[in-house]
Amino acid sequence: MPGTVLLLAASPVGKGCLVDAASVLPVLAAVPPAVLAGTDTANVVELADPLEPQAVLTRLRAAAAAPGPLTVYVTGQLQLDRRQRLPHLALARTTPATVRYTALPWHWIREELRLRPAGATTLLLDLHADRETWQWLRGNPLDSGRNNTVHGRIAPPPPRRTVAEPAYMRAIATILRSGHRPPPDQLHQQALARAAAEGGATAADLVLSAPGPLPGDPHAVIADAVRSGRHADAEALAAHHERAAAQAYGPASEDALHWTEVRADLAMFAGDPVRSCRAWLAVATARLNAGQAPDAPAVEAAVDRAHHQWGRIGEAGPARELGAALAALRGRVPGRREGALDHVQRKLRRLQTQA
Repeated sequence: MPGTVLLLAASPVGKGCLVDAASVLPVLAAVPPAVLAGTDTANVVELADPLEPQAVLTRLRAAAAAPGPLTVYVTGQLQLDRRQRLPHLALARTTPATVRYTALPWHWIREELRLRPAGATTLLLDLHADRETWQWLRGNPLDSGRNNTVHGRIAPPPPRRTVAEPAYMRAIATILRSGHRPPPDQLHQQALARAAAEGGATAADLVLSAPGPLPGDPHAVIADAVRSGRHADAEALAAHHERAAAQAYGPASEDALHWTEVRADLAMFAGDPVRSCRAWLAVATARLNAGQAPDAPAVEAAVDRAHHQWGRIGEAGPARELGAALAALRGRVPGRREGALDHVQRKLRRLQTQA
């Protein structure tokens, strides 16, 4: 099956730039696509210093939807937004004051990739952190998703008035130009050694190395069922884990809500947008009722996904019913896209005229 490769290099323009992220793209682009992907054939999408987080999300979503193996190479810098203090990948227009609106929330990457089959996604990361984010990382791991293989490094901020080089990713590209891609863990170790030998990596770097899900993980079993078209089996297994989590920890616990989210995704894979939308609305409502903030990432993601699935409902009756609930939620959770509530209200008015 063909592989897919997403090359993403981003850093702010001007004095806020910590790393010359885009400088590594010509080296990576010189590597044959099949070697970048570790497959016989591959499609490559390159994003160099993108301006808009929504544009990056669109490309990421398309890459995540590809059926074969996916490898994501990310080079750039991490910054915290001032409102929620959550990590974002800074883009070309990002400044410390505009992170929430001009940078890519890291949890968007996790959310888009979490629908993929377990073990089918590899992330190779060469990131630099500003001083505030570096302190945050000492007590908070960078969550890139439980189903993904993740290797790389996060470097502390360089000295003032210095722009760092993406030494780890450059080492990755140099190794791959040989025409052979070792297994990700070996590639990672070789790149760390090469970057250190060339003075581009130090003991202060935060090394990232997560091999992905273990055999027998229920998420992997469910993903296998979905791939083989056994949607009812996948739904039954997820429902079993949801009931067990609700009994053990309570129906509004993170464990139970996680499995509700899995069931919402499974309904989408099964082509049932009504069931998927209803589940995402239930997740969002449960999180809000538990006291989570309307702009909390998990709340925003649930409402955004409910909105997306609602747009795929073809029957007027269910669309009217769920649209009213969605409009009420959008009033509390507007999300990051301007006009989301207006979009729901306009479509609801059209639906009211249909039989």
